[in-house]
Amino acid sequence: MVQKRIRDYNIIPGRMRTGKWNKITDVPGVLVGHSTIKNETNHTGVTVILPGPDNGFINKYTAASYVHNGFGKSCGLVQIEELGTLETPIALTNTLNVGLVWDALAGYVIRQSQAEGVEPMSLNPIVGECNDSQINQIQNRAVKEQHVMEAIAGAEEDFAEGDVGAGAGTICYGLKGGIGSASRVIELDGKEYTIGVLVQSNFGATADFVLNGMAAGEQILKLKKDKEGMASAECDKGSIMTILATDLPVSHRQLKRIIRRTAVGIARTGAYTGHGSGEVMIGFTTANRIPPSSQGKLITQTMIHEDLINRAFQAAAEASHEAILNSMVCAQTTTGLKGQVYYSLAEFLPELTIL
Repeated sequence: MVQKRIRDYNIIPGRMRTGKWNKITDVPGVLVGHSTIKNETNHTGVTVILPGPDNGFINKYTAASYVHNGFGKSCGLVQIEELGTLETPIALTNTLNVGLVWDALAGYVIRQSQAEGVEPMSLNPIVGECNDSQINQIQNRAVKEQHVMEAIAGAEEDFAEGDVGAGAGTICYGLKGGIGSASRVIELDGKEYTIGVLVQSNFGATADFVLNGMAAGEQILKLKKDKEGMASAECDKGSIMTILATDLPVSHRQLKRIIRRTAVGIARTGAYTGHGSGEVMIGFTTANRIPPSSQGKLITQTMIHEDLINRAFQAAAEASHEAILNSMVCAQTTTGLKGQVYYSLAEFLPELTIL
């Protein structure tokens, strides 16, 4: 099924050129897979971002993380902050499933490494989360190892968005949230590079929502009376996980500066980063890989000059903005555990004065 994304409604966030898919997978080697659980009590799942086709534990990625607001339960950020490397796939899920998904990722990388003759004695799986308890019976901890493996096995370039995987039970601005993605292409020194973003959106108060520069949230609340059982969000809480991938040769420090600019994209949708919302950014580059051992030799890396970094800043801001809107417009209307209805943004677009 071909999904309609925000550009299909003639809403174009930003002005930079996109990649082929306009997704994080425009960065060569990056794949994304989902496993979605939907039944009477559970609307949840797991989304896995594979940074490349080989074993990242053996040949690590330069990486960075940034916690804009720390109301969250992510795993692995301390070591990324200290060492500036990523050595496993990145998984997103719900709040109470972080430990189970961590365990599944650890098992996957251990088996992968042992098959290549390497015995991991220390491992740093990366797991992010959003709380989907309004739609999902979160205490069931429905995501199991089999679902993580299913997401990995099904990872692809042209992946689904909306209420799939880790986005199955999330809410954004009181509407249905989910997984969304976008990319931007920049040119430096005659060569093209890609910055791609994937979000798990679960934040924002309805009244604050901004679309195409207009106060769309206020219009949506006025239309609420005509939508049976429609829910809304009175305050900004719930979290957003933002994953940024690039093939741009940057240092750990530069990458951290770039991922911080995804907060600009979040703000463009109207959020102010509320107390109860966890804004966590994780980024990696497929350039500047770190070998398993120096073998007594110095490691040489390439990095862009700081004078050129503004282009990456703009790309990160635009891609995160569009990824959030894609997560909302691709999601389907869903009923919560108490009967409240979280409508898709797509259902309101024909009625909004935003153009």
